[in-house]
Amino acid sequence: MNDNQLLRYSRHILMSEVDVAGQEKLLNSHVLIIGAGGLGSPVATYLAASGVGTLTICDFDEVELSNLQRQPIHNEARIGINKALSAREDLNRINPDCRVHAITERVDEQSIEALISQADVVVDACDNFKTRHLINRAAYRSKTPLVSGAAIHLTGQLSVYRFADNTSPCYACLVAESTEVPEQRCATMGVLSPVTGTIGTLQATEVIKLIVKGESQLEGTLLLYDAMSVEFHRVPLSKNPSCTVCG
Repeated sequence: MNDNQLLRYSRHILMSEVDVAGQEKLLNSHVLIIGAGGLGSPVATYLAASGVGTLTICDFDEVELSNLQRQPIHNEARIGINKALSAREDLNRINPDCRVHAITERVDEQSIEALISQADVVVDACDNFKTRHLINRAAYRSKTPLVSGAAIHLTGQLSVYRFADNTSPCYACLVAESTEVPEQRCATMGVLSPVTGTIGTLQATEVIKLIVKGESQLEGTLLLYDAMSVEFHRVPLSKNPSCTVCG
């Protein structure tokens, strides 16, 4: 690290849990974020500010006025612009040291494999089950740690899938690929904007812990958040022997 970086990240370096060695790991890391919306905004913002060296952000959608209530990485001047490109513009301003790659196409089975193979950690910040399962399958095959989050209305959830050994569950152990679950979208259900910020910030925290320490206490656990009652609940996740992905 140069002198400017030592000063910029000094509050991290002062922490024994991070120190110089941990900050160096962050600077040399590459994180893939799928989605630059309500969850992707705080994830990308805090990872860039924390000194993650390379961020790849995937989002094929364009910024709309209704996004701005919960997606502060975008603004009115960028309405109609691709979200990944909009996010890159903001992140370059936050931390010029962070290299940001914007992927403006929808990810598919082939492209996700290539993207995940280059990353140290992948973040699921999308809003539909089809893409979640696509990410989960590719992350499991490459054994790349996956930090998955979701938020709707006044609730959120978070889990980490590290695929460390044959006992580790995957996202499909929680929601089977064959399960027909009605999609719950913010456009129809609504979402309180700070809820996406809470879950996204927690996702960024788990990513940093995975990079610096190589572990997360949320592996094999589903963390549920209720904003109305201000309660967190931890639900153990077990590997499903019949899982079509990791069983």
